[in-house]
Amino acid sequence: MKPFAIGAGCAALLLVGGAAAHAQDSTHARSLAATCFTCHGTDGRSVGNVPASLAGENKAYLLQQLNEFRTGKRPATIMHQHAKGYTPEQLELIAGYFSSVKPAPAARAPAARGGF
Repeated sequence: MKPFAIGAGCAALLLVGGAAAHAQDSTHARSLAATCFTCHGTDGRSVGNVPASLAGENKAYLLQQLNEFRTGKRPATIMHQHAKGYTPEQLELIAGYFSSVKPAPAARAPAARGGF
């Protein structure tokens, strides 16, 4: 086999491996962020912006806020408890996830059907 073919093959494997690792990280980050969906809306798009929507926010800003909740620097009723449950690396993944989500209005839940 020619050296060029070997190099191209290795580069292709690295690209595929890198894409798979990125997909794994994205899935892991979304799984971590899913605990935020109850209050902040699916994918961080809250209904009526209460509490604040997180989708599309600046990653550095989100990470700073999460770290301030974690350390107690920023007062909170519940966020400090949530933030303390994550490692700094996990908080970075969560901030990265929400910053990568395109901001959009939240989808309202379908109306309950009666007659059960």
